[in-house]
Amino acid sequence: MKDKLKYGVIMAGGSGTRFWPISTSEHPKQFQDILGVGQTMIQQTYYRIKDIIPHDNIFVITNKEYESIVKEQLPEIPPQNIVGEPMMKNTAACNIFMAEKIHHLNPNASILVLPSDHLILQQKTFEEKINLAFQMVDQHSKLVTIGVHPTRPETGYGYIHYENNPEKEFQKVIKFTEKPSLSVAEKFLETGNYLWNSGMFVWKAKDIISAFEKYLPQMHQKFSLCEFNEKNEANCLEKIYPEVEEISIDKGILEKASNIMVLPAELGWSDLGTWTSVYENANKDEKNNVDNSKNVFTYHSSGNIIHLHNKNKVAVIDGLNDYIIVDTPKALLICPRNHDQKIKDFVIELRERKGKKRFI
Repeated sequence: MKDKLKYGVIMAGGSGTRFWPISTSEHPKQFQDILGVGQTMIQQTYYRIKDIIPHDNIFVITNKEYESIVKEQLPEIPPQNIVGEPMMKNTAACNIFMAEKIHHLNPNASILVLPSDHLILQQKTFEEKINLAFQMVDQHSKLVTIGVHPTRPETGYGYIHYENNPEKEFQKVIKFTEKPSLSVAEKFLETGNYLWNSGMFVWKAKDIISAFEKYLPQMHQKFSLCEFNEKNEANCLEKIYPEVEEISIDKGILEKASNIMVLPAELGWSDLGTWTSVYENANKDEKNNVDNSKNVFTYHSSGNIIHLHNKNKVAVIDGLNDYIIVDTPKALLICPRNHDQKIKDFVIELRERKGKKRFI
């Protein structure tokens, strides 16, 4: 029987610009089947937690413009549990809002917060670790983050420096570091007591609210005045959001709080933040290419990821190695895989060019 004190919050407001051109401002990556498995990223996230958390206790917070997409893709979630932010304000604002909303429903609630667009291959281990985290926060006033053992010096992830006590399952956090340089990331791997920050958190609603009261008091004050009901909630969001600070939950709370614990976990995890991360986690053919269509023919080419919107279209790739090739009805991207971090810059430039917004 599922514990009715457990709640889940799926954060689904990102724009996913690094997955352009299939991820656009109208239909970002969390609503796309990036891996070609028959489910969108947000659907995979929902099914990942539905056996841990009661159906009526799962919430999605997204941009207001995406509410209808969430309702279409997740009809199982009660419509009142889909919350639309009037504007993007990073992750601190959405976390304090959802914590206050859930605390209003149940003052004893414990909350699992997780992004909508990550990959987790080890489902059983995931469930075990999340249930352990729920047990921890039920017994102690701790804020728990899930950490992943790094496999490479990745510069696109945040890192958690922790006290490595092998006798304990939960480790005390020493410091958070956001997206280090390559040389720093290499040192982290050599040291051994660093984990990737997965962006998944478990805490009691009252404990994270107390942390906001201490470390982001102005934001806490604004959201504490909201009336959490269907009639007044949207009006409150419209009033508050233009005034609150745009800051991440990591920088606003986790880097400052002293009651943070990390639970190391081997989950087969990836944040799927770039086309290269999709390439690394997808099935490859005998030439080490990844494609989503039987009509892709490659010659003297390897290490490519090829994604066609129209799978009836024939694509012939000759003499390309380690490239991203993505064809959609509105745009074509051909880019070296090691330039995948630049795709966000391409999108920014397209937005600045008059008449190009329709492509993004």
